[in-house]
Amino acid sequence: MANRLAQTTSPYLLQHADNPVDWWPWSPEAFEEARKRDVPVLLSVGYASCHWCHVMAHESFEDETVAAYLNAHFVPVKVDREERPDVDAVYMEAVQAATGHGGWPMTVFLTPDAEPFYFGTYFPPEARHGSPSFQQVLEGVVAAWTDRRDEVAEVAGRIVADLAGRSLVHGGDGVPGEQETAQALLGLTREYDEQHGGFGGAPKFPPAMAVEFLLRHYARTGSEGALQMASDTCSAMARGGIYDQLGGGFARYSVDREWLVPHFEKMLYDNALLCRVYAHLWRTTGSDEARRIALETADFMVRELRTAEGGFASALDADSEDAEGKHVEGAFYVWTPAQLREVLGEDDAAFAAAFFGVTEDGTFEEGASVLRLPGDTGPVDAARVADVRARLLAAREERPRPGRDDKVVAAWNGLAIAALAETGAYFDRPDLVERATEAADLLVRVHLGEVARLTRTSKDGRAGDNAGVLEDYGDVAEGFLALAAVTGEGAWLEFAGFLLDIVLEQFTGEGGQLYDTAHDAEQLIRRPQDPTDSATPSGWTAAAGALLSYAAYTGSEAHRTAAEGALGVVKALGPRVPRFVGWGLAVAEALLDGPREVAVAGPVGGELHRTALLGRAPGAVVAAGEGPGAGAEFPLLVDRPLVGGEPTAYVCRHFVCDAPTTDAGELAAKLGG
Repeated sequence: MANRLAQTTSPYLLQHADNPVDWWPWSPEAFEEARKRDVPVLLSVGYASCHWCHVMAHESFEDETVAAYLNAHFVPVKVDREERPDVDAVYMEAVQAATGHGGWPMTVFLTPDAEPFYFGTYFPPEARHGSPSFQQVLEGVVAAWTDRRDEVAEVAGRIVADLAGRSLVHGGDGVPGEQETAQALLGLTREYDEQHGGFGGAPKFPPAMAVEFLLRHYARTGSEGALQMASDTCSAMARGGIYDQLGGGFARYSVDREWLVPHFEKMLYDNALLCRVYAHLWRTTGSDEARRIALETADFMVRELRTAEGGFASALDADSEDAEGKHVEGAFYVWTPAQLREVLGEDDAAFAAAFFGVTEDGTFEEGASVLRLPGDTGPVDAARVADVRARLLAAREERPRPGRDDKVVAAWNGLAIAALAETGAYFDRPDLVERATEAADLLVRVHLGEVARLTRTSKDGRAGDNAGVLEDYGDVAEGFLALAAVTGEGAWLEFAGFLLDIVLEQFTGEGGQLYDTAHDAEQLIRRPQDPTDSATPSGWTAAAGALLSYAAYTGSEAHRTAAEGALGVVKALGPRVPRFVGWGLAVAEALLDGPREVAVAGPVGGELHRTALLGRAPGAVVAAGEGPGAGAEFPLLVDRPLVGGEPTAYVCRHFVCDAPTTDAGELAAKLGG
């Protein structure tokens, strides 16, 4: 029989709807039930494309005996971390504080007042490697709850008090300056992997936001070291197994330092951020490889993640069925020499094996290899590579596909809108700009809907029940501002302003600090606020970036002041942990540069508009349009006449404007192009 999850819109919760566990979604009613029955709450947090979440579900939550024990002694609550990042953040902080590490599935035992008292992540069905079995954990918690209730209450109280004491006032006095960005660059240089690109050791995550900072820092200061780290890292990832050499797009992370073997799930947010970074790398260096990766990644998002309603789905699973019908990680993506021969014949298979690094022993599991570009094949026949790639891709299409998490997350769609709009504009692909516009339309229609506040998720065109958090407002505003710059449609600037006004009213505290949830959101044991990047820009710095751009477009002092107040935290954290505040540092570069305001009185898509979009000045904002109505769309275009009847560009920053120009070369020079 289906449990209470059958009514939800989350693909992750729906995966558990037929479990024998009597799951509740996160709700006041679940805690009321725990109070009534005087039992603890088992909180289980995961997400749809999480490999170990599936494993634990199969081993424990589908097991009738475990389920019966759980149902008798607990109120089990299931949360999709992608739908409720606030719930996830608060309890993950507690797990990390208590155990020194975290991850998903996250397993937390709570009192009926939602206070945590025992934690873990994945628990196996049998005790192993010093880890107790899930059943042992359940029995231990029940014994503590029954016999040592005072101790449980004391532990829970201590944890909650500790979390409450962690509130950030703000990051320091004033905004980050030259000194802080230079120290951040030095910090990144220390952690840089000279041999393989990227930062730190294994597992290695694609550092899109740090690369964005490096490109902007280079544009502003001319630092060759910053550009070198950015371009070498991007090239190493593009040639590695973390990049899908047949279908485009990036996997979540690499399990090794060499970018060779990925964790195969593909997330929308990684691909959106990386697509934009490679487009910006091309804008900076003209690299053919960067252009190819940006376009292939954009095409991957449109082909494999676009939903029927025009939004973008969250993720593709790591696992899929292999030839024997077993669910195996990476089955869809890996190849053996025999499989190459079957598709390509002897000669082309030998060529493909050398080109893609497929070995007899295999670079992955059971003799299979992850495709990569080892680069030691000498000059190659491009037509032959294209032919082999096309035939392998066609054969791969016949394999059972990985599952797709179809929910549309507002923040991640905002990132995708920005990436597709800019990539489409740079490479003359109006279809990509159109896909970006359709996704933006969906967010306005479904996620803003009647309520005039952002809903975090939707599925099949139906809005979910959860309120948007700060990253949703920041990233969607960022996407809308990029779309306004590319399309010349001022409505997107207006929508961004609407969202950012809510940030000022509902998410901003004293002294410029920001919170991840609105003032009127559900009260959790602590109000989450995290200024550091994880896999995506933090809500804090995403909002700061959008506020800064909006202020440059409109001259709004309130938005500029809010952006500067929020950047205090980057002044404090940038020099100390640059890898984890990359987006904040990128925004700091825009602030240091102005950012520049570019008004193009002339046709959208014309030579001057395109030149403005290709300018490298960090965070520059671009408004384009012609005719008497243009100023109504964009305040920057008010009183910007044509010079001698020609399209004309005006560049201003720090309240000072250059002489207007009708010459594209001159405009490019003004914008570091």
